Amino acid sequence: MYVIVKHLHLTLVALSVSLLVIRFFWQTRNSAMMNKKWVKVVPHVIDTFLLLSALMLCVLINQYPFVQPWLTEKFLAVIAYIIMGVMCFRGRTKMLKMVAFAGALGWLVMIGKLAVTKTPLFLAV
Repeated sequence: MYVIVKHLHLTLVALSVSLLVIRFFWQTRNSAMMNKKWVKVVPHVIDTFLLLSALMLCVLINQYPFVQPWLTEKFLAVIAYIIMGVMCFRGRTKMLKMVAFAGALGWLVMIGKLAVTKTPLFLAV
């Protein structure tokens, strides 16, 4: 069961990140694709299933945020990633959107590092 949920989670991560990059590219080009209904709905559906798969993994490995420092840090990094993701689409200026997009990618790197190493950077004991 663990392997199935892990692969589902990683697939959803790839889809979510790909859609973030594609949507940001479309936004910078003022593409009509940004007005398509599926472009507004599908990322939220994928991210919902991504969060559900993350919760399932926590249960399966019996490790939880605010108990395990690495998972707490990963949880906080996910929140920062979400904030940056929202800002890169709703920011007031083009520069703010670009900085927020770079910030979102930076938080993704941090999330990946934590997922692989399980070693917190900021909450190290």
